[in-house]
Amino acid sequence: MRFLCCFLVALLVGQRVAVAQAPAAVTWNTDLAAALQQAKAANKPVLAVFSGSDWCKPCIMLKQEVFDQPEFQRYAQERLVLARFDFPRSKKNKLPAEQATRNEQAAAQYNREGAFPLVVLLSPEGKVLAKTGYRPGGPAAYDAYLTQLLTAR
Repeated sequence: MRFLCCFLVALLVGQRVAVAQAPAAVTWNTDLAAALQQAKAANKPVLAVFSGSDWCKPCIMLKQEVFDQPEFQRYAQERLVLARFDFPRSKKNKLPAEQATRNEQAAAQYNREGAFPLVVLLSPEGKVLAKTGYRPGGPAAYDAYLTQLLTAR
């Protein structure tokens, strides 16, 4: 019985430590103007993602392998303002008209070619610093690549 109590206490303490070390969830803007305003206030670049969340396999892979990972979220919290503009095709994932309009406006500015996924790094003033897409290797490789793109400017 004593062993069981010690084990449970150790398990609970371990869970609290794990929770304390997990990064807070990052916030993805869905409004370009708001993202740029936040970027100016924080003096950080914007990472704008154009995706097709329910039909574009590389988009889904980029989200799962990089953007959803705690390592990328820690990186982004310190260095970036995030914005996502999604273009789902399934009726069940249809966006509200207002959001669809905002996404189309962002795409008209930064994704005229209609590339998916497209990741655009923007200065706080809205100047394109770099464009990229899906890259294999997970969050560490993607973070290093983003840092390389940003330091090249």
